[in-house]
Amino acid sequence: MIDVEAVAVDEMYEKLHGMLRTVVPDIELRYKAELAVEINGLKSRRNAVILGHNYMEPALYHSVPDYVGDSLELCRQAAETDKDIIVFCGVQFMAETAKILNPSKSVLIPSQKAGCSLAASITAGDVRQLKKRFPGVPVVAYINTYADVKAEADVCCTSGNASAIVESLSSETVIFVPDEYLAQNVARETGKHIVFPTLEASGARSADLDYQLIGWRGRCEVHDKFTVEDVQNVRKQFPDVIVLAHPECSPEVVAVSDFSGSTTAMQRYVEEIAAPRYLLLTECSMGDNIAAAHPEKEMVRLCSIRCQHMNQISLEQTRDALRHVRYVVDLPEEVLVKAAKSIERMLALS
Repeated sequence: MIDVEAVAVDEMYEKLHGMLRTVVPDIELRYKAELAVEINGLKSRRNAVILGHNYMEPALYHSVPDYVGDSLELCRQAAETDKDIIVFCGVQFMAETAKILNPSKSVLIPSQKAGCSLAASITAGDVRQLKKRFPGVPVVAYINTYADVKAEADVCCTSGNASAIVESLSSETVIFVPDEYLAQNVARETGKHIVFPTLEASGARSADLDYQLIGWRGRCEVHDKFTVEDVQNVRKQFPDVIVLAHPECSPEVVAVSDFSGSTTAMQRYVEEIAAPRYLLLTECSMGDNIAAAHPEKEMVRLCSIRCQHMNQISLEQTRDALRHVRYVVDLPEEVLVKAAKSIERMLALS
């Protein structure tokens, strides 16, 4: 009699081995294949959908998600799913976004430790203070924020549509929170002068500030680590390398790169543009995932910067989240309703 599960494990192992043999030790692949098959079985029985961010570790990314992508793409998939349970293999603010778009569904996050340094850099109270200081100025909140911050915003944005969202408001002045570098890159793209009033001397009046874009001093702890010197050193060794930088990198790093865009935009660039080799200035797992999917593309392995929060999500925790229906994301009704408006406006403008 054929052991169906054993066959499924063998097939999964062969798939992962074919893609990840240069990335993941072979001794781990059989075990990860067994986990993936178990997760897919649980997913079917629970009528669940799994969303996987581009920063997930390769064995998870290439085995169990029904959809993979950046924040915007996964927002769209979350909004359209008809499944009872959404498992979000990403960080807390992403799972919250899925819940906002699906208030009647159960949303699970595999690890309660999957936070975000950038999202934690601003609170809803901070946004209210900015709105009080700059009355009537529309607020754009980066998707990398917690739900209560989104609830205080007029519209959300992602790294891929930030400039377009700011320009769509047709406002002389815009509050943009919380990513400092993304705000500076948006200011450059839109021709707006940016100020960071949170660092102004106490007592400075809003009327005294020359502002068109009002930023906040939040940073991603991963993208903050990339430097101009990193790019220069790589170019010395590989003069023909194409450097792709995430917009959460500093404006100086973006300026010396060949392309800047969201994780999905970077992925498409690598897929569509013929070049000798590529360097991705973003979380390392994404480079691994692209290399696994496109072995014909040469990825320069400069990156040693991994997101400690994204790395909290594992196959084991994804299995246990489905097995026990645990780490359910719950949000207050008022926050759900208000945050939904800012996200839905973003989706409409996108």
